[in-house]
Amino acid sequence: MNLADINNLDLRDLGTAPLPIKIGAIILICSVLAGAGYYFDTQAQLAALEKIGAKEGELKRTFEVKQRKAANLDIYKEQLEEMRRTFGSLLRQLPSKTEIPGLIVDISQTGLASGLEIDLFKPGSEIRKDFYAEKPIVLRLKGNYHQFGVFASGIAALPRIVTLHNITLTPGKSGQSMTMSATAKAYRYLDDEE
Repeated sequence: MNLADINNLDLRDLGTAPLPIKIGAIILICSVLAGAGYYFDTQAQLAALEKIGAKEGELKRTFEVKQRKAANLDIYKEQLEEMRRTFGSLLRQLPSKTEIPGLIVDISQTGLASGLEIDLFKPGSEIRKDFYAEKPIVLRLKGNYHQFGVFASGIAALPRIVTLHNITLTPGKSGQSMTMSATAKAYRYLDDEE
């Protein structure tokens, strides 16, 4: 086979062409078909496979996180039960609506028992929060520094939760006596109806 045979080749009658030309034509047709198949079908499948591979990695990481949580489920349940018990005991420290007047009396009795002179004891209106309400009580007390410490300690020792806010101490004219202005906040839980 020479170059003249290739020039005299009739494309309509390729069956009579020499064997090397037939093999070359078959290789060319197969290459074109393989390239077209890759371009139109395999390339999209490879892209889809890559996306699925990335999603598989993400799902594996999600599975590992959830598996760790599932392995610790009993510990989480124990912690939740402990938090419920703790929350229940703290909630019991909040008085009900009927106990607030007694708590106000306890606060004033604590001031008197500390040896303080009560100039102002003014309960304010309740401020409702999520599941509890605050009852502010504006206080102005006279006494010495030690008596104020005993008062604060007595408030902390009450069986119900009471906090002191906005505390200011001003010295009295005699030098021995001081005036404390503060807001005591008593807390109570809101009933289901509230």
